[in-house]
Amino acid sequence: MPFTAGLGIVFEEAAADAVTATLDWKPELCTLGNVLHGGALMSLADSVGAVCAFLNLPPGAGTTTLESKTNLMRPVGSGSVRATARPLHVGRTVIVVQTELRDDRDRLVAQTTQTQAVLKPGT
Repeated sequence: MPFTAGLGIVFEEAAADAVTATLDWKPELCTLGNVLHGGALMSLADSVGAVCAFLNLPPGAGTTTLESKTNLMRPVGSGSVRATARPLHVGRTVIVVQTELRDDRDRLVAQTTQTQAVLKPGT
């Protein structure tokens, strides 16, 4: 995905039951106070969650985000963030994915829950 590559997101594992990726702290992704911008963290979570949803689609189907909610809990001023997305619900019309973001000390930085539509061919 070109957007994730531009941010520097690196995917480590990708399977239907869990997807993981990391994002390194860098000054160009920061807000005031030299902490990672919430939008960068949300982009990490959204991207990892979307891949998880995609890997749970039936053959020939596509997906798009219907809803995404992120709780930001802790600033990240150095190091990297690791995102892990897991499916909470895989249905015929929607897939719900939860993504945890953790810092280098394994502290919870953010949690995102997103709902993805299952788009069947011809719809």
